[in-house]
Amino acid sequence: MVSKAMSNITLLFTAYGSPGSKNYVALFITLLLYVSTVLSNVVILFVIYFDSSLHKPMYIFLFNLSINGLIGSTAVCPKIMANLLKDNNSISLEGCLFQVLFINVYAGCAYAIFAGMAYDRYVSICKPLQYHSIMTPLRVNVLLAVMYILPISLMSFQVYLTSTLPLCGHNINKLFCDNLAVVNLSCVRDAFGNVYGLFIVLATIVLPLFLVILSYIKILCVSLRASKNAQKKALQTCAPHLITFINFSIAVLFSIIYNRVSYYVPQEINILMSLDFILIPPLLHPLIYGFKTQDIRKSLYKIFRRRVFMNSDTSNQNVNRLF
Repeated sequence: MVSKAMSNITLLFTAYGSPGSKNYVALFITLLLYVSTVLSNVVILFVIYFDSSLHKPMYIFLFNLSINGLIGSTAVCPKIMANLLKDNNSISLEGCLFQVLFINVYAGCAYAIFAGMAYDRYVSICKPLQYHSIMTPLRVNVLLAVMYILPISLMSFQVYLTSTLPLCGHNINKLFCDNLAVVNLSCVRDAFGNVYGLFIVLATIVLPLFLVILSYIKILCVSLRASKNAQKKALQTCAPHLITFINFSIAVLFSIIYNRVSYYVPQEINILMSLDFILIPPLLHPLIYGFKTQDIRKSLYKIFRRRVFMNSDTSNQNVNRLF
């Protein structure tokens, strides 16, 4: 991906402060958020995988949302914590492009999964009698394949284009690399790359955003004609999705705009929104979609109870052998 002449280039993150400064409070907060993110998502993955009653489109999308969140946070957070500890806040160009690829794929897949979840809610609420004929396992698998293949292929080519640019700068005023931050270091103006970047924004952000909004407009129209109880149920089902989707969209929008107006944004806001983009959504998804969902709670309780009884039976058998 990177030529030999550029493989030795080192970039410097300036958002961490001056080299040699260690921020243990920020390290502790990042570590706490990251560990909580990993544990909560692993629990969700474990519960959905081992409980066959949860092998439904809604939970299959949630399963993939958790995988995507783990990939995105793990691609960035260990490096953030390492930079908070060590004296040199640097990264190789290859490592930077690696971060760019995984962050872009993380964002693109998240939007695609959000759109799939919104469509699932639309079919469930607006066409309940046709739900099982529409959301068949084959269609769900095709949707999942598109959700991964489209962002990965588009983002991979974008990172390839970025890797060919000659760089004149080395300082990135962020906690991690993103594509526009690296492009801004280039010595040349890449017209094709700019047009392709706009196409990616339209394909992976604007299009899913439009589908989510359209789905919820239709859900709202149907709910307004339904009973109060049905309206309440629809609100309880859709509100968590909208909250996390809006939060994620704000963080993505800030990340896109920041590279163009960075001089006017306080460093504290930059750091806060960077963490919000990479850590908060993967942490919120299991809490809002998972542990607040009755089926997930029941399954978790069932698995926990089974483990407790198994351990209790094993202990009783061991005691009986002694006597």
